[in-house]
Amino acid sequence: MDCVPVLDEPLKKVLGGNTAKVMAEHLGLHTVGDLLHHYPRRYAERGELTRLADLPLDEHVTVVAQVADARVHKFNSGRGQRLEVTITDGSGRLQLVFFGKGVHKPRAELLPGSRAMFAGKVSVFNHKRQLAHPEFKLLRADSGSDAVEAFANQLLPLYPACKQMESWQIQQAVDTVLGPAGQEDTVLAGLIDPLPESLREGRGLATLPGALRRIHRPRTKADIADARDRLKWDEAFVLQVALARRRQADATAPAAPRRPVDGGLLDAFDARLPFTLTDGQKRVSAEIFADLATDHPMHRLLQGEVGSGKTMVALRAMLGVVDAGGQAAMLAPTEVLAQQHHRSITEMMGELAEGGMLGGAEQGTKVVLLTGSMGAAARRQALLDLVTGEAGIVIGTHALIEDKVQFHDLGLVVVDEQHRFGVEQRDALRSKGKQPPHLLVMTATPIPRTVAMTVFGDLETSVLDQLPAGRSPIASHVVPAKDKPHFLARTWERVREEVAGGHQAYVVCPRIGDDEDEAKAAKEKSAEDEAEKRPPLAVLDVADKLAAGPLRDLRVEVLHGRMAPEAKDEVMRRFAAGGVDVLVATTVIEVGVNVPNATAMVIMDADRFGVSQLHQLRGRVGRGSAPGLCLLVTEMPEASPARGRLGAVAATLDGFELSRIDLEQRREGDVLGQAQSGVRSSLRVLAVIDDEEVIAAAREEATAIVTADPELTGYPELRTALDALLDKEREEFLDKG
Repeated sequence: MDCVPVLDEPLKKVLGGNTAKVMAEHLGLHTVGDLLHHYPRRYAERGELTRLADLPLDEHVTVVAQVADARVHKFNSGRGQRLEVTITDGSGRLQLVFFGKGVHKPRAELLPGSRAMFAGKVSVFNHKRQLAHPEFKLLRADSGSDAVEAFANQLLPLYPACKQMESWQIQQAVDTVLGPAGQEDTVLAGLIDPLPESLREGRGLATLPGALRRIHRPRTKADIADARDRLKWDEAFVLQVALARRRQADATAPAAPRRPVDGGLLDAFDARLPFTLTDGQKRVSAEIFADLATDHPMHRLLQGEVGSGKTMVALRAMLGVVDAGGQAAMLAPTEVLAQQHHRSITEMMGELAEGGMLGGAEQGTKVVLLTGSMGAAARRQALLDLVTGEAGIVIGTHALIEDKVQFHDLGLVVVDEQHRFGVEQRDALRSKGKQPPHLLVMTATPIPRTVAMTVFGDLETSVLDQLPAGRSPIASHVVPAKDKPHFLARTWERVREEVAGGHQAYVVCPRIGDDEDEAKAAKEKSAEDEAEKRPPLAVLDVADKLAAGPLRDLRVEVLHGRMAPEAKDEVMRRFAAGGVDVLVATTVIEVGVNVPNATAMVIMDADRFGVSQLHQLRGRVGRGSAPGLCLLVTEMPEASPARGRLGAVAATLDGFELSRIDLEQRREGDVLGQAQSGVRSSLRVLAVIDDEEVIAAAREEATAIVTADPELTGYPELRTALDALLDKEREEFLDKG
């Protein structure tokens, strides 16, 4: 470690090849720094001294006993070995067991007649209680009760582990890196501390070496709290500096201001609206138009409850950009949704969507659709309309991102349901402008990463929390099909009642049920899966059984992603026109589908869907004047986390509240990276929901530093920490926005 900073030292040089290989492959730990920042997830207390005769099962205990016997057993043709040690304290006997490399030390030290303290979790094997891989400390003849008490009360770190490497092995590796107790500060003295000294002292935070020593080797619970407080600040502050620098770069990036003109397209559209905008729509529109009028790119998240009128707000923004001489593109995740948006927007605009066409309004523009399944002639015309500027608005799917698609002057990109798109896809569309276009991202339920970024203050956020007049509430209920089969029967009766009242219903399933789908499901299904006892979970199966059973005589049709685009569009048209009573579908109807007469939704195997998905699906009903009904069918037991999740969805229609529940369950993903779940989270001790105060304070400190010293020339340690955090992938991610 002479020339290399301690954190950069490869683990294989410190721990040996095999251990380092397992840590790299299964835990993503490659260097000493990676290991030291692999913090314990919790701590166990060894427990008070316990007599062998009184050992409680499944609890951590500490015993003082004498070794009566120790034997090594070979297995696996002599390649494996197991050490079994029998100990006694006069009140009873207990077996200890050690495997693999963990055999060497106890074999050498736990000789018959020796006396020691042993600590571990009591388990049962072959009807006998035992301790597997217990910690132990030999006692000398003069060891007093103080030494025994200190051992018994020590806090034991429990690390995030894996099948190939248990927590106690990770603790051994950390002990190897930190060296003997009392010498940790010598080993950690060369650490680069990202927190400026004035900030650390002003906030009363521990030094970095002190925090790492206390997190891995705490003497008291106060040590753990001090360490976590300091390490949370490291994560929050360095991230906030990265985001503050990005905000500053965004504020100085050039963009063309897009201001609506008096008497233009937007005014003509507003004049023909058959209703009044809600106060929320007016407020959010004002925020967006203020952003569009500036000479740097808008970067705004529009969070609106399902049915709150986000599309209307986005359309008015697009019309304002067209007024200013630019073009607007709306990116939709599916062809069904793109077609739905195109149909509803052209209907709302009327002759204003027929600019340059016979009968079109003078202030009008052309609104074109661009999807992958369009015919060659229609596609050529759409591309021509875009490159010439004839079309002011384009609505499309991923087809908009292709290289052949060129714009005359792209001024605004609207991304609908942003969780369905990757950053690269949004970036590819934004790169088609002469200057960076303004960006408006819409979502009904922010995915965890979006909530995280919102809390971190990286996105300007507008909230539509008011439903337009005439929208109805949605009642949601969990249907425990396995516990109460009659509830499922009642579910289908309710669907019939809605249809009898002149309304329509959706039934949503997780699978399609065609041959390809079945083959995949067969691979995933375990031998114990009692599929025949479950309600059918695939669209094709469910539709057949409903049509022949509880929904016989009703007009039941299917909709799923493998149908031809024309067939999907035709089914949706018939459903929208009232020609279908019950639509059995996959999540292809998750977003944007707007059929006001559909009042009921049954979600089969609802526990297989995420919180955000359930909220999105539920938003397809209650879109008219009649109340909506959403029934969440599940076979999961009442005490399961899945039932708890469904109960939370049924209990609230608040998208932000549901996103917080989702975030608490799934973690925030890699806040600076592209992962959408907690697996690759760059946050180890910082929790976005619980630590909002720390994040807000860190943002304040980071903004002040970046404003005064944008290049961080006066903060070389912080710059180094930032470079380590912003590897090439994350740097590109931030640049793309």
